Amino acid sequence: VQLQASGGGVVQAGGSLRLSCAASGRAFSTYTMAWFRQAPEKEREFVAAVNWNGAGTSYADPVKGRFTISRSNDRNTVYLQMNSLKPEDSAVYFCAAGVSVLGSDRKMYPYWGQGTQVTVSS
Repeated sequence: VQLQASGGGVVQAGGSLRLSCAASGRAFSTYTMAWFRQAPEKEREFVAAVNWNGAGTSYADPVKGRFTISRSNDRNTVYLQMNSLKPEDSAVYFCAAGVSVLGSDRKMYPYWGQGTQVTVSS
């Protein structure tokens, strides 16, 4: 599966952005999908994941209550709605696909998109 992330940009603190990740290839609905992010000089970290039918989700503690992950299997797309953005949310955001259960370990996701930059100004 090939992944293409989009929707990043520059936003003021407190604002919102919605990221999209379009997948090509068949069997999208069988994948667990996730978002990770990487700030300069920091490790890539887990943000959120959604299971194959959207019924199960998982979030990193720093984004709980502010971010929402969802998917449309009809459109082969996964979304990340980001509200109440903070400067510390600034990073390159990557979408990833895996064939295992929901998880935050990067090793569970063999397929990665190219990343989209999110910058939150204070």
